[in-house]
Amino acid sequence: MVVHSASEQVLAGLDPEQRSAVTAPAGPVCILAGAGTGKTRAITSRIAHRALSGEISPRHVLAVTFTARAAAEMRHRLTLLGAQGVQARTFHAAALRQVRYFAPRLLAGRAMPELLDSKVRLVTLAAARVGLRADRAAARDLAGEIEWAKSSLVEPTDYVVAAARALRDTPHEPAKVADVFTAYEQLKRSNGVIDFEDMLRAAVWGIEEHPDVGEQVRGQYRHFVVDEYQDVNPLQQRLLDAWLGGRDDLTVVGDASQTIYSFTGATSAYLVDFPRRHRNATVVRLVRDYRSTPQVVGLANAVISQARGTEARLRLELSGQRPPGPEPDLRIFTDEPAEANAVAARCRALIDAGTPAKEIAVLFRVNAQSEAYEKALTEASVPYVVQGAERFFERAEVRQAMVALRAATRSIPGETPLPAAVVEALTAVGWSPEAPPAGGAARERWEALSALVQLSEEYAASPEVVPIGEAASVERQVTLSDFTEELARRAAQQHVPTVDGVTLASLHSAKGLEWDAVFLIGLAEGTLPTTYAKTVEQVEEERRLLYVGITRAREWLWLSYAAARSPGGRARRPSRFLPQLDRSGGTERAVGGTGPARAERRRTQIVSCRICGATLLAGPDRKLGRCPTCPSDIDDELHERLREWRQRVAAAQKVPAYVVFTDATLIALAERRPGRSEELIAIAGIGPRKLGLYGDSVLALVGGAGVDDVCPEKTFEISS
Repeated sequence: MVVHSASEQVLAGLDPEQRSAVTAPAGPVCILAGAGTGKTRAITSRIAHRALSGEISPRHVLAVTFTARAAAEMRHRLTLLGAQGVQARTFHAAALRQVRYFAPRLLAGRAMPELLDSKVRLVTLAAARVGLRADRAAARDLAGEIEWAKSSLVEPTDYVVAAARALRDTPHEPAKVADVFTAYEQLKRSNGVIDFEDMLRAAVWGIEEHPDVGEQVRGQYRHFVVDEYQDVNPLQQRLLDAWLGGRDDLTVVGDASQTIYSFTGATSAYLVDFPRRHRNATVVRLVRDYRSTPQVVGLANAVISQARGTEARLRLELSGQRPPGPEPDLRIFTDEPAEANAVAARCRALIDAGTPAKEIAVLFRVNAQSEAYEKALTEASVPYVVQGAERFFERAEVRQAMVALRAATRSIPGETPLPAAVVEALTAVGWSPEAPPAGGAARERWEALSALVQLSEEYAASPEVVPIGEAASVERQVTLSDFTEELARRAAQQHVPTVDGVTLASLHSAKGLEWDAVFLIGLAEGTLPTTYAKTVEQVEEERRLLYVGITRAREWLWLSYAAARSPGGRARRPSRFLPQLDRSGGTERAVGGTGPARAERRRTQIVSCRICGATLLAGPDRKLGRCPTCPSDIDDELHERLREWRQRVAAAQKVPAYVVFTDATLIALAERRPGRSEELIAIAGIGPRKLGLYGDSVLALVGGAGVDDVCPEKTFEISS
């Protein structure tokens, strides 16, 4: 009786969908869980409920996820729920534990080979063996290709064909990559070491090829839970199938709309196909978002509603459960420095108003974008931390470039224009102003050095004025020496460590995290989506990146882009993923750019449904202030009076009725019933001119006046 009571307590506080997931019968269960819908609570409660009710034993459960942090969180929650003894581990940790345990049996008494913590050193040697000179960035990209191949169950002899089918953007000609792959495997064997993919393969091999090992593993683990199932790769799925051994007590949880790691071999295909592979599967959808305000949820829904492709088949329409909050802001700036300065100023204001710095995040597409924000935050005295990467001036390629720039001050003539001098110096360390190289690490290095070139252009655009003699002054062209001193100054400013600060992070590294306030910056074509997204599938993954970024915000969300990268630069278009927002709002003047001039920025207001919080895109819907499918609370009697009043006004002015107000505007007035001028002008379609012409009459009608009271034989004149 006590056990039954404890299992029932686990269900307390769950919403209906979470309860359905927790109480689903034994067998295959697929939980489609949107961002902020309580997926971790659902799966840990399911394990605890089954364990405390006596249905399963905790020691027979294996719960796997992708990060040590997530595994630790699962263990903590299970302990609080009273389900001690459950193994919650990452795929790699679970496989390592099993391989170590069975190594004496599998390896005829020999010890398990040493596990490589990084492939880079051996890959560098393998590249040299086949005639390739690979620096650290190139070696990292080659290692990434090998990891993709091994995670995708691709052998060296099959790599060229597999890479072509997968449309891989390979760091070298595919046949050469295959040669490096082959040499790497040979070096690995001769050195008596294995990598992480080998460890997963060893676990599969031990279970599939050794019946006694398979029997023991399957006797220990009988019930499986997989978190973030959209991120499983073929090798991990092969291991999961080996663990299951044809059984079907499997619970998976995932969100296809958060599939953003396909470049590593992760695929949402297993999540999408789960009901087909398991014909008797129970499928539960968690759509109640407890993380974000309805306004943030509405924007997320609007962005992902345009998704296409395989993942879109499992798209979830989230429903915000929190009280309403501020509308998301879309800001447009003249250039990236102006954007960064505005973000820093807003961060400073949020912190001064009481928001902890650690509850604020600035998210970007590529790490090279962080430099401008590190500088702006430093100058605004805002502490910050960089998530998942080093600070800009601490990166190896930037430190190397600064050494090259200092050395070049002795060889490049002082009269050389600064940007040209910087390009010449960086060319000496392998950078080229042409198109960036293939491969993620090499491309990231190229982007970091490109950021230095952009900095030189901005610095050269604001030359110092130095005195000559006692009374005169002239402009002096800034030199490479000046620039290296400026870089050293910035590096020193940003070197101060901090424990609690605003988070700077790429969208990829922000996955699984959340903050009270989120800034999504650089939302321009060419950045998001990146110019490297060539296929439809790659572009759709970029859309999902923006969706992930939006759903990191609990309450306050800022989206921005710069019309140009640098002052006076070439104009750019906003990201195609941004909804067609209402741009009827005015403009605000703000200090922007890098010079003394004041730059204009437009503030774009996102219009949300006042009932469900969804972002409204269509003009009539924005006027109504609600989705067409949401229930109307129209005052029918007021609507009739407004229609009669509009007819009289139109007749007096000798214009069609819609010129006065459209039908949608009349419905909005009858639904929203504004009581003040501020509320009246907030209705789309009513600007200052119509407020002046009709505002008093409309407010009187809303207040209960009759049509005869507001326009008895009255003639409305429209001024030119």
